Amino acid sequence: MDYRRLGGTGLKVSEISLGSWLTYGGYVERESAVNSIHAAYDEGINFFDTANVYERGEAEKVVGEALKRYPRESYVLATKVFGKMGEGPNDSGLSRKHIIEQCNASLSRLGLDYVDIYYCHRYHPETPVQETLRALDDLVRQGKVLYVGVSQWTAAQITQALGTADRYLLDRIVVNQPVYNMFDRYIEQEIIPLGQREGVGQVVYSPLAQGLLTGKYKPGAEVPADSRAAKLGWNEERLNQERIAKVGELSKIADELGIKVSQLAIAWILRQSNVASALVGASRPEQVKENAAASGIKLTPDVLERIEEILA
Repeated sequence: MDYRRLGGTGLKVSEISLGSWLTYGGYVERESAVNSIHAAYDEGINFFDTANVYERGEAEKVVGEALKRYPRESYVLATKVFGKMGEGPNDSGLSRKHIIEQCNASLSRLGLDYVDIYYCHRYHPETPVQETLRALDDLVRQGKVLYVGVSQWTAAQITQALGTADRYLLDRIVVNQPVYNMFDRYIEQEIIPLGQREGVGQVVYSPLAQGLLTGKYKPGAEVPADSRAAKLGWNEERLNQERIAKVGELSKIADELGIKVSQLAIAWILRQSNVASALVGASRPEQVKENAAASGIKLTPDVLERIEEILA
């Protein structure tokens, strides 16, 4: 496993990280989830991601339980705040009240004194950015949070937050968690250039387009009943024959290189130096091991050019 600096910080995270969205505490059995986390650790993955809103806290409990056997300093753990955690008017968003209360609740569910990274899961237009950043700064000063991040914020929103932090000497955002894969490349336009200038690293989720880039979906074939596409009822825009055909062409390149198409897709993401880690999901240990093997794969310029021709 190779490791990269997270943005402009001195923190090093594994190129492949393990997430728990829609899986741990959800439709993946607890034993399989715990075994996947242990397999990830054994593969050298030191970066684990969850969120308070994933199954209303159940994912955090699973992740916290699984990581108990390891020294706290040996792994990096991220969780998030924003989503709806109750029926009250202050049970979501990025107000000071919600952030402080949810951080304490997350730490309780995880069984930890601190989290390494605390993300604002989305942007909240109803809360002043200064209020959000000051609450996060207080958590950093209290030692409950080590680094502050955001997820799915626009370049303009991140720029606003960085300017506010600098103006009031508050802890700066150092990481952004956007979606990024061969079929969703919006961050290449503004987010990555901003991150390179300002020291904000990217930890990208859905690197395999939620399973599309694993090659499990075949042209003209029925969608596998146990697949994420079947469980979530993907529409034609997300799972169409054009995309499936492109994955078929990408698989040919992967075969030539002696790797899986999923590993090709992750290696393609990691060509971006501003990307600190590709966040994968896994319901079985075998999936973790396959994805972890993508670390360190370097794609040559001619291979990258062939991939661009297919994606175009």
